Amino acid sequence: MYDATWQDPYKSAEIIKFYLMGLYKPIYHPLNESGDHVVVINSKEIALRGDEWRKRVYFHHTTYHGGASWTLAWELHNKDPTLIVKKAVYGALPKNLQRRHIMQRLHIFPNNKVPDDILKNITSQIRQLRDVPVRLDHIPQEEVDNFPQLLTYPKNYILK
Repeated sequence: MYDATWQDPYKSAEIIKFYLMGLYKPIYHPLNESGDHVVVINSKEIALRGDEWRKRVYFHHTTYHGGASWTLAWELHNKDPTLIVKKAVYGALPKNLQRRHIMQRLHIFPNNKVPDDILKNITSQIRQLRDVPVRLDHIPQEEVDNFPQLLTYPKNYILK
């Protein structure tokens, strides 16, 4: 299981590929399917760097004349929150005939609601690349009060 909250989907895809292909196993061979199933949750909460939401473009062609379409990342994410992670993992896998079979072992969910039949088979969790920051309104007031103050303002100081 991999939690995609606040994670870059393209850097996460490299780690997910490692487990999907079974590269960490001593019995790995490129012609054998020794990889594991990977469940990705919270794909709705991914984070792209900088202006990538507005600048990254996804191309699709229907093979008909005039069937080319370019979709911005934020539009694609609004249509289906799982597609950006799916396309990132698909692009990270080796370009061979096994890629589609490997992708069948990837299960992506936009939130943390996973069906029970999948959830009971999960044995481990993949470590996230970056820590998820805690929102200020979720920090207990006691911890805020005990935080060391670097500066104490005088009583007659006026904040503008």
